[in-house]
Amino acid sequence: MREDLEYRVIKRAMDLVLGSLLFIFSLPVMLITVLAIKLDSRGPIFPEVPQRVGRGGKLFSLLKFRSMINNAHSLLRTDPKFKKLLEEYKKDSYKLREDPRITKVGKFIRKYSVDEIPQFVNVIEGDMSVVGPRPYYPDELKEQQKKYPATRKHAKKMLEVKPGITGLWQVSGRSDVNFDERITLDAEYAEKKSIWLDIKILLKTPWAMLSGKGAR
Repeated sequence: MREDLEYRVIKRAMDLVLGSLLFIFSLPVMLITVLAIKLDSRGPIFPEVPQRVGRGGKLFSLLKFRSMINNAHSLLRTDPKFKKLLEEYKKDSYKLREDPRITKVGKFIRKYSVDEIPQFVNVIEGDMSVVGPRPYYPDELKEQQKKYPATRKHAKKMLEVKPGITGLWQVSGRSDVNFDERITLDAEYAEKKSIWLDIKILLKTPWAMLSGKGAR
């Protein structure tokens, strides 16, 4: 119990320091990204999407630069012309290999994870950690557990910790990893959580970002 408390205190301190420093250092990149998004397509800087599932099942609003056409999330689920795309989206673990909704700027910022930078604000606010499991949409988490019943115990374990900007599955193939494998890695992280594991993941993250491997 004491070790868990010590871990949470140290991890929170790391999140505040890293989150604040990385946010400040990323300001020039964010300003350029904002300008590029506005010049490239119509719509807000941040997309209008449902909240994500955090620790203990608590919902929170995840900040992310818009990389798709305006209202992309809603259009996928309501526009008849995206019916086949929605079927593929659900079949492929809520990911798409080729997504026509992605803008030109969006393709670039997604490949190199620039769209994730605003999440440092989520870290500072305490809804996320720098390192942790993927923050899922509520409907995605629900439907995927129906598709993969054996993952329910892993999902429950995963929700014991805060979601992160980077994590074990993100440095193990990113989007090329299917849901059942992702949630298993997320649960493994929650089970083995430690400051040393966080450091190892952080050291692997720059290569995963710069290589763009598996990014979608």
